[in-house]
Amino acid sequence: MSEVGQTPAAVIKKRVASIDILRGLVMLFMLVDHVRERFFFHQNVSDPMDLETTSPELFFTRTTAHFCAPVFVFLTGLSAWLYSHPFNKAPRSATPFLFKRGLFIIFVEIAIINWLWMGNYDTLWLQVMWAIGVSMVALSVLCKLPYKAIFALGLLIVCAHNLLSPISFNPDETGYTIWAILHDRGIIFTSESFRIKASYPVLPWIGVILLGYCMGPLYSRAVEGAKRQSTLLKLGLGLWALLLVLRGFNIYGEVLPWEAQQDAIHTVMSFINYTKYPPSLDYVLFTLGAAFLVLAGLENVNNRLTKAVETFGSAPMFYYIVHLFVLLVSYRIVLAVVGPNYGDLFAFDYVWQIWLVAIILAVALYLPTKAFAKFKHNSSNPLVKYF
Repeated sequence: MSEVGQTPAAVIKKRVASIDILRGLVMLFMLVDHVRERFFFHQNVSDPMDLETTSPELFFTRTTAHFCAPVFVFLTGLSAWLYSHPFNKAPRSATPFLFKRGLFIIFVEIAIINWLWMGNYDTLWLQVMWAIGVSMVALSVLCKLPYKAIFALGLLIVCAHNLLSPISFNPDETGYTIWAILHDRGIIFTSESFRIKASYPVLPWIGVILLGYCMGPLYSRAVEGAKRQSTLLKLGLGLWALLLVLRGFNIYGEVLPWEAQQDAIHTVMSFINYTKYPPSLDYVLFTLGAAFLVLAGLENVNNRLTKAVETFGSAPMFYYIVHLFVLLVSYRIVLAVVGPNYGDLFAFDYVWQIWLVAIILAVALYLPTKAFAKFKHNSSNPLVKYF
């Protein structure tokens, strides 16, 4: 074994901890971005971000959130493999669990998350939880394929979906709705009082979750920690090397080419200004390359800080719902008490205030999340496990 004197169970526990730590880290970045959405919406950013109107502080604040969706979807696939290959037990099918939980997540997105974002049901926004739920349902079917076929399909989707960008449909054309859901964003239903918008194209995320599932064997008990760490390091550096070639020469993988700007910081901003909807190949290379490097670094890390971060990753659904509720209520209270200061909005004046509020909220949410994570771990209720 890679850790002398440790039992296999201890090793497996550490492996799972590293996954939860990374998941918790990106969820803290997510909190920063959602504070931005609530309290800095007067300077909302486009996709990709407009370098002429977006300050470096706001640009890099938004960029940290780019890691959230790809890392979370990838780790969902990895965790699905771990579920189907439990330690010291016979392998089991992940299909029922993935299918039911995927539908549950879609229901939560529609019934709860949408209201927590908008405060009404005038528009149903199919966002990240929708994409995760659909990806899990897709994986519940595709995980029955041979391992090599799953990997090839995931790689094909992630690498080649940029070639589909020229394909488009007008709202009145056959194929518009399914294409808006799969690859393009768009309004897929509208009436006088209600509409539905597909905000997260799901096809690329299905590719990401398939690749995450194929990463599972690297976390099997047959792989020593040093070997896994070395593999993750090579993968991370390899993805970034490929990114440097594809992006550096503007070969493939991104819609807008990067260009030298008036100074070094803006040139870096141009280089890493990637498309998220749908996630471009360069976007995936950038974010998952970083994720692999962080996982490699977390292999043997175990301290109070990582334990605290791990807590947020061990009860992600609970944390996601609660933090959106807190942000909605907080914003409405501040708007009612202080009043609007940017048109009809209340907004912070400086980007550093976004980070300060996010830190305060993270501290406030730590104990409730920790308590629920402990409750979930000890509960035998399958519904509780979904949170």
